[in-house]
Amino acid sequence: MRIILINGSPREAGCTYTALSEIAETLKAEGIESEIIHASFDKEAINAAAAKILESDGIVIGSPVHYAAASGLATYFMDELFNRVSGKMRLKVGAAVVSCRRGGASAAFDQLNKYFTISEMVVVGSSYWNQVHGNTPDEVRRDEEGMQTMRTLARNIAYVVKSFNAAGLGLPVQEERIKTNFIR
Repeated sequence: MRIILINGSPREAGCTYTALSEIAETLKAEGIESEIIHASFDKEAINAAAAKILESDGIVIGSPVHYAAASGLATYFMDELFNRVSGKMRLKVGAAVVSCRRGGASAAFDQLNKYFTISEMVVVGSSYWNQVHGNTPDEVRRDEEGMQTMRTLARNIAYVVKSFNAAGLGLPVQEERIKTNFIR
């Protein structure tokens, strides 16, 4: 069982990374492997991430909040990634995590979760919206509620992944996709 954590921040060891690290530590304590991948504009790096993600049980995308949205890096990476993997992510787990100084978190959180819902993934939540607050990694670590939210999210992800694996069920029947064009 493995979860891929994507750091969509241009700062590799910043606030978003701090939140993802808390998730990784808790997943490890729950017996789930994880790996943090730093988002990139490089197509080969995106292809490598796609291969790892397709072999995983799910993903967590983390992003700082820029202008009440996910970072441009996270958005580009997810657009490119999901152009490669979207049709193969059905019923894998997905979760979004956002990091902000003060505001805009819910809009960025909503934006990132849309990648999962359109891909028929199981979106895992926590005790609050998956966000941390702070302007530095140290401030994020002092956001007790935010860090608790990350740990709860990780435990919930572990529970869902373990439950799916224990059930041993195949995927439900899927109808052939119908695409409607409203311009006639």
